[in-house]
Formats: sequence, structure tokens, C-alpha cells
Amino acid sequence: MKNGNPAVVGLAGFGLTTLLLQFHNLGWVGLGPVMAMGIIFGGLAQFIAGFQEQKMGNSFGFSAFVSYGAFWMGLCIIWLCNHYGIYESSHSDVGFFLLAWMLYTLIMFIASLRIHTAMAFTFGTLLLGFLFLVLEHFVSEAFKPIAAIDLIICAGAAWYMMAAAIINELAGKVVLPLGNKIIK
Repeated sequence: MKNGNPAVVGLAGFGLTTLLLQFHNLGWVGLGPVMAMGIIFGGLAQFIAGFQEQKMGNSFGFSAFVSYGAFWMGLCIIWLCNHYGIYESSHSDVGFFLLAWMLYTLIMFIASLRIHTAMAFTFGTLLLGFLFLVLEHFVSEAFKPIAAIDLIICAGAAWYMMAAAIINELAGKVVLPLGNKIIK
């Protein structure tokens, strides 16, 4: 029996939840849909996909999906704690939270250079997105829409990789190319 590729669920959850948060950051949707997907799809489903990647022997996918699944669950917990007045996090507290995730993402970006161009592009845009969000929290609110646009591109890149994994497998050939390793 052939195992399914857990990355398709992880990339779907990451892409959808990231996209919804940016719609929120641009003022297009409220926080409710982001919270729901942050807990279930970006959080729990991505977390499970990560543990499935571990079973497949993929340390990069294991680290990425479990970690970013935890990111979404942690961010939703911060929002819930703030909403209910439990362990409130200030604007700068969230900025430091994002800074820590930016540093983790830098490590993953460097590693992604050894996978393929699409992965490096996705992690490159994610790294820039975290940078812009950190700048938004510590320098100027003007960085928020810049981060949102960058992270919409990042979400699209994640979905492209998801689509490539599904479509290429079904077609039995490369329909959607992912590119070469940047560092061999």
C-alpha cells in the first residue's frame, strides 16, 4: 500500500490560514475565520501532517509542519488570552513572538535552498513576511500591508507546491515544475 504525501495537507493548511490572516490584516475579514482555521487547519491539521512527515523520514517536513502548526495554535492562544484578559500580550510582546519565528524561519529558509526553487521561494517570502511584521510591531504600522501582500504571495507559493504534489502524482509526470536545488 502506498502512503499519501502528508505535505499536501500541511501546505494546504499553511497556505489557507496564511491567506486568511492577510485578508484580516488588510481589513477584509474579521478575526473569526482566521481563528477557526488557525486552530484546526493551520494548527492541528498541519501539526498532524508534520508527524506524518516524521514517519516518512522527512526531517524538514517534520520540523516545518509541526513548528508552524504550533505557531498557529500559539498565535490563536495569544489572541484568546488577550480577548478574555488572561495573560495579556502587548503589541511588543507579539513583536518578540514574531521575531523568534522569523529567526526559526531563517534556519528553514537556508535549509530550503537544498530542496527546490519553489520551497526556497516559499520560505523566502515567509521570511520577508515575518521581517515586515516585526517591523510593523517595532517601527511603523506602514509595514502591515506590505507584510500582507508578501504573505499572500507566500500562501500562493505554498498552494502551488501542494498542487504540484497532487497533480504531478496523478499525471504520473511533472506538470507543475518545482525547480532545482539552489544549493547542491
